[in-house]
Amino acid sequence: MNKFLVLQTDFGTSDGAVSAMYGVALSVEPTLRLFDLTHDIPEYNIWEGAYRLYQTISYWPEGTVFVSVVDPGVGSERRSIVAKTASNQYIVTPDNGTLTQIKKHIGIVEARLIDEEVNRLPHSGESYTFHGRDVYAFTGARLSAGVILFQEVGPEVSVDSIVELSVPEASLSQGKVTGNIDILDVRFGNLWTNIERELFRELQIEYGDSFEVLIENDQRQVYKNIMTFGRSFADSHLGEPLLYVNSLDNIGVALNQGSFAKAYHIQSGINWKITIRKVPKIIYN
Repeated sequence: MNKFLVLQTDFGTSDGAVSAMYGVALSVEPTLRLFDLTHDIPEYNIWEGAYRLYQTISYWPEGTVFVSVVDPGVGSERRSIVAKTASNQYIVTPDNGTLTQIKKHIGIVEARLIDEEVNRLPHSGESYTFHGRDVYAFTGARLSAGVILFQEVGPEVSVDSIVELSVPEASLSQGKVTGNIDILDVRFGNLWTNIERELFRELQIEYGDSFEVLIENDQRQVYKNIMTFGRSFADSHLGEPLLYVNSLDNIGVALNQGSFAKAYHIQSGINWKITIRKVPKIIYN
């Protein structure tokens, strides 16, 4: 292990919850290197937690341990597990769908149930509402520090049994590509879709081409307009909408120096659909 421990939660940082997780981890091993992925996942939003892991994990070294706690079912019968990825990283998390994108796009080769008789903060056995501190941070720190081996987390469970959320698939039909708005680029308000660049290329596209973009929420039209496909934001005028390839090699939608999401009251999730159709090129004066 490399002693890297990365934390993600929906706790926010306005109280001491995240700090308590830091304290538990450093009490296990003071030389651990602790990092925050984010603590701004919207409350109880397992889908976004799953996506942020997928967005980030590939850029970390082998042996990194991630703790991801978005846990509306804390205290219930949902399982607590550690998953080993195909890229030799570890994720400590409730088994509630958080591993969906990792399993689909990166791969999980082994998973183990956390044995709380061994891997639980001492003297915390009567508390059932802060597993992020008492179970996940503690177990993640022990694993990252080499206090325990992966095999000592607990009994092995089938990778096939890991809980997965429904994941819409993008498709191409009759000259249109249809997908899902998976997530928002929160700070800048861009829309990130599940339409992969290679699928989009099947529309015979070139930079500068024009496209009709239709966005719907539960079959209700929210947005429909023409925009261009650009290599970067510099390929469009200030305030102009554009299509681009985001950092995950998928198609994104943006306003040049503006928030597309705020401007058109668009959110993300399985109910938000996007359809893109190539149209004759337009030229802005």
